Amino acid sequence: MRWIWIDKFVEFESGKRAVAVKNVSLAEEHLHDHFPGYPVMPASLMIEGMAQTAGILVGEARAFAEKVILAKVKRARFEYEVVPGDQLTYDALIERIDDAAAYTAGKVLCNGKPLGEVDIVFSHIDQNMSGLDFPEENFVFTDQFKSLLAGHDVKRPG
Repeated sequence: MRWIWIDKFVEFESGKRAVAVKNVSLAEEHLHDHFPGYPVMPASLMIEGMAQTAGILVGEARAFAEKVILAKVKRARFEYEVVPGDQLTYDALIERIDDAAAYTAGKVLCNGKPLGEVDIVFSHIDQNMSGLDFPEENFVFTDQFKSLLAGHDVKRPG
């Protein structure tokens, strides 16, 4: 099972920027265990939501031909707690992309107000020099994961 931490894309500019939203609901089981009696969205899951938003942006920039994995969280900062009923917005920008990696900068909003920042480095593991073997199929970008873009107008440069 793969957990998806974004609900949909609201903007998508190929190779440049993606904006996704996540509605936080008390119906989500993980909220019942994270501080029982005071449910808040775990920061680790907000980082994963940004990683999924930025990761799809990076993968789509190269037509999902490469396996893109999170290599490093350069910065993650949140100013306040997110509770059920809030809507998160993940705004991801590609700062740089090359054969080995992609560098992204992200801003997180809660109900339209600034919440924090998450900057991530992704590795293109098909280009790894370690000699490790990875499966031929793209296990990162499954059909379920790519379906988040279905029906969304992806703006292409030029």
